Amino acid sequence: MSRTFAAAMTGVSLLSGLLLSSAVVFAQTAPPHRQLITLPIDENTLVTLAGNTHPAARPQNDRGPVADTLPLEHMYLQLERAPELQQAADDLIENLHDPKSAAYHQWLTADQIAARFGPAEADVQAVSGWLAGHGFKVNYVYRANGAIDFSGTAGQVREAFHTEIHNLNVNGTPHMANMSDPQVPAALAPGVKGIVSLHDFRPRPQSRSLAHYTFPCSYPGFDFCSVYPPTVQAVVPDDLYTIYNMRAVYKSGITGRGQTIVVVEDSDPFSLDDWYAFRTTFGLTQAFPRGSVTLIHPQPADAGDKESPCADPGVNGDDVETELDMEWASAAAPDAAIVVASCADTSAPLNSGVLIALQNLVVGHDAPPAIVSNSYGGGESEDGASFNAYVNGLYQTAVLEGVSIFVSSGDGGADADSADYLASEDPHGINVEGFASTPYNVAVGGTDFGDTYLNQNAAYWSAVNGPYFNSAKSYIPEIPWNDSCASELIARYFGYATAYGVNGFCNSALGEQRYIGIAGAIAASGGPSGCAYGSPSIPGVVSGTCRGYRKPSYQALVRGNPRDGLRDLPDISLFASDGFGPWGHSAVLCFSDPSNLGVPCVGVPASWIVTGGTSLSTPLMAGVQALINQATGNRQGNPNYVLYALGALQYDSPGAPDCDATLGNRIDPRCVFHDVTLGDIEVNCIPLTDSTGATIGTFNCFLDGATNGVFSLSNTSYQPAFRAGPGWDFATGLGTPNVYNLVKSWPGSRLDNKD
Repeated sequence: MSRTFAAAMTGVSLLSGLLLSSAVVFAQTAPPHRQLITLPIDENTLVTLAGNTHPAARPQNDRGPVADTLPLEHMYLQLERAPELQQAADDLIENLHDPKSAAYHQWLTADQIAARFGPAEADVQAVSGWLAGHGFKVNYVYRANGAIDFSGTAGQVREAFHTEIHNLNVNGTPHMANMSDPQVPAALAPGVKGIVSLHDFRPRPQSRSLAHYTFPCSYPGFDFCSVYPPTVQAVVPDDLYTIYNMRAVYKSGITGRGQTIVVVEDSDPFSLDDWYAFRTTFGLTQAFPRGSVTLIHPQPADAGDKESPCADPGVNGDDVETELDMEWASAAAPDAAIVVASCADTSAPLNSGVLIALQNLVVGHDAPPAIVSNSYGGGESEDGASFNAYVNGLYQTAVLEGVSIFVSSGDGGADADSADYLASEDPHGINVEGFASTPYNVAVGGTDFGDTYLNQNAAYWSAVNGPYFNSAKSYIPEIPWNDSCASELIARYFGYATAYGVNGFCNSALGEQRYIGIAGAIAASGGPSGCAYGSPSIPGVVSGTCRGYRKPSYQALVRGNPRDGLRDLPDISLFASDGFGPWGHSAVLCFSDPSNLGVPCVGVPASWIVTGGTSLSTPLMAGVQALINQATGNRQGNPNYVLYALGALQYDSPGAPDCDATLGNRIDPRCVFHDVTLGDIEVNCIPLTDSTGATIGTFNCFLDGATNGVFSLSNTSYQPAFRAGPGWDFATGLGTPNVYNLVKSWPGSRLDNKD
C-alpha cells in the first residue's frame, strides 16, 4: 500500500476539508415564523393532496366501503414548513456536522427545534380548529416536526377529506385504504402537506428466517439435494468479531459501555429470556457483563391522562424481527443498553407502531436516544408523498437532536419493496425504501461471503468450532447478498452463461422451481431515490410526477457515486445472508416462539433458527455506532458526513485496490472499508399485468424473449441493476467496515494514535 494511502487512513485532520462540498454560513437565528394559512376557510373550494392513495387501492381489489362508524385512531396530519425555515434547518444540519462551524455538534432539543423551525402557532390553531369542527379529536400536536395526532371515524374522514375508506382484498389478504386522494379546503393547503396514512399497508420487517441450521433440500416435484448445500454455515457473534476486526476494539475498552441503542418495533419480543440465552450461549454475558435489555412503550412527555398513543402491542408475528434486532445489536455493542421501544399498530387502519414509537422518542420525549435502529420499510412510490414527507421531517428532527438513525435498505434488490406484491417475482421496476431514502439516515445494505463461489471455504472456516461455536479464521471475501435466480454469480455457479434469456438460469427448471418458486426476488436493496415526491401514474411504479430526494452534500464526495443528482442507497453494508442461496452462510438467532417457527434455545445451537436480511445488518451497524459514540464521547447526528468523508479518502487513494474485498485475507489491514466489487443485487422480474392478465408494461425488466426476466436499466438490452464495483456502488454502498479502523479513524476518537 502507498504511503499516501496509509497517511489518509490515519490523517483524521484531513476530514474537515471533505465534510462539506461548499461552505455554509451558520445562521445564529432562524427566520421568523411566517403564517402560511391566511385566507378564510371555504369548504366549497377544495385542493387535492396528490400522491396519497396506495397503489393497491384499485377497482379489482375493492370490496366496498367500511362502516361510517369504524373508529380510526391516531392518524397523523403533517403540516407544511415555510420554505425559508426549511432552508434554515438544512443549513443548520450542514453546520452541525462541520468541524469548522461554531455550531458543530451543538445539538438542539425538541422544544428548541419547535421554536426555531416549527409551524406558526396560528397555522397549528387553524388546522386543529378545522379538524375539531369536523368532529375529530386532536390528541397531540408535535410542534418540532409539525405533526398533528388526531382520531375520528371513517364517516368523518369521508365528510372532511372527501375520500372513502374501503375494504380491499389484495392477493387473498384483507386490507383497508382510501380509494382516492384526500381533499382539503384551498385555504388550508399552504400549511398542510397531507395525511400521513389512510390505509393499513404498514411497514414490513426486512428479516428472512429459516427453521434450522439444516433445512430440506427436497421439495415436491424436484430434488435439490445434489445441487444445493443441505446445511448452512452458522455465523455467530465471534465470527463477525474476527471478520470485521471488532475484537481489537473491545480489547481497547470500547465495548458500548454507557451507550444506549433503541430498536423500534411493532411487536414485543416473545421472551426476554431469548436475549439472555443468546448472550450466554455465545459468550457475551461472560465477557461483557454490563449489557442489558429493556422493553418500553414510549409515550409523549406531556401525555398526562390523555389517551395513550403507544399501546403495548403484545407478541405478534413480528416478534422474530424484535428478537433479531435486540440480539444482534447487543452482539455488536455487547456492553450497551438495548432498549426495545414497541408500540401497537392502531386498531383500524392507519398508523404503524414503529412510527408511533419513533415519533414519541424523537419529538415527544425529553431525552431522545443517541442511536435508533429501524428494520421496517415500504417502497417510496407505495408510501405516498405525505408519508414520505412525514418520515423525512421526523428524521431531520432527529438529526437536529444528534440522533443517528440506521434503516434497512430493503430485501428486494433494485425494487426494495417487491415483497408487498408477489413473493416470487417483481414487475414494478426500480424502487427504493421510503424509510431508508431520506438524506438524514444511514441506509444499511447487506452482503454475503464469497468463499463458496471462489472455492475457498477451507481457507476461511475452521473445521473445529471455538468455545462459542465460532469458526471464522480471518476477513472473508464478500459479495452482495442475493438469493435470486438473476444473480450472475448464482447463474455461473450452476453452469449457466447468463441469468436471463430462454437458456438462462431464471428460465431453467432449478431457477424457476427453487429460486423463483420458493426464494423469490430476494436480495439486498439499493438504487436511486425516485418517488419521494409526486404521484405515480402507474400504481407501484416510479412514474407520473414522481421525483426523488436530491443528492446530499456528503454523498457527492466519494468515487463511484453517480452524478445523478439523487439520493442513492445504500450508504454502507454488513453481513445479511439468510442461508437460502448456494453460498451456505446465515446468522444464528435464539427465538423460541413455537407459533412462529421458533425452537427452544437449549444446548448446542445446532437446531436454533437462522436468520438474515438487511434487518440483520442494520442493528449490527447501529451497534458499531455505539462503539464510535463511546470512543468519541459524543452523539454524532447523521454519521454519513464522516462515513463518506472517510470513503473519499480511501477511494481517491492510489492504495484503494488493496481494499478490494475479493482479496479476502490478503486485503490491506489498514483499510477502513472492504470494497465489495464482485456480484450484484439483480432480481428476477416479469411484465406488470392488470386483473384480466393484460400487460400494463415492462419496467426495468429485460426478458430477451423469455418468460422470466432480470432487472435492467433497459427493457431491450441487459444493463444490470445493479452490480458491485470499485468505490461506492448501488449494491453495497461504501462496502463493509473494518470496525477497528473505522472507530480509530473517526474524528475525536480516543483510538486515534493507537496501533
